[in-house]
Amino acid sequence: MDNLAGWIAPIATTVAACMTAANLGTRVTGWGFVVFTVGSLAWMGYGLTTDQPNLVWQNLALTAINAAGIWRWLGRQARIDDGARIATERSEAEAGPVLFPSSMMQTAPVEARDGETIGTAVDAMVDSADGRVAYLVVATGGIAGLGESLRILPWALTRVGEDKIIARIAAAQVGRLRAVGPNDWPTGIDVRRS
Repeated sequence: MDNLAGWIAPIATTVAACMTAANLGTRVTGWGFVVFTVGSLAWMGYGLTTDQPNLVWQNLALTAINAAGIWRWLGRQARIDDGARIATERSEAEAGPVLFPSSMMQTAPVEARDGETIGTAVDAMVDSADGRVAYLVVATGGIAGLGESLRILPWALTRVGEDKIIARIAAAQVGRLRAVGPNDWPTGIDVRRS
């Protein structure tokens, strides 16, 4: 038993850490907490069979934390995401503007007009006077955030598609978008000069 638990525990915890760190959406994160729970239970089994009460108690606490994560991501947040999806679908079927959840501006893939993925939306800046989006911040290049660059995509050069944001530029033009660091995002006036 301790040999099996000794293998399941580190494998499950590693897989779960990858799932939650990847930030691939509500449901993947929620299932990451389910896998974390499997890992915690395996660590408890290992701790019981190898007479390590500290390991058992630690993973008992982690199991409670994982249960909260499951509720947060597969319960509460999944319902919120479902509500946003249903509102989007209903707005597409009605006359008038199509609605989309603002959370897309922090997670959605960004495609060029030719369909090539050019990056991922990481945030947007909104005018406090009228609520209009001024620009989208797009992470391009790099792997898992390492080596990426942040680019300013004026909102006027975008349209929202199903589960993605489409830039009205060709993929080859991404390098011409203004690159910014974490402390030099433009103000509303500055964005016109991007």
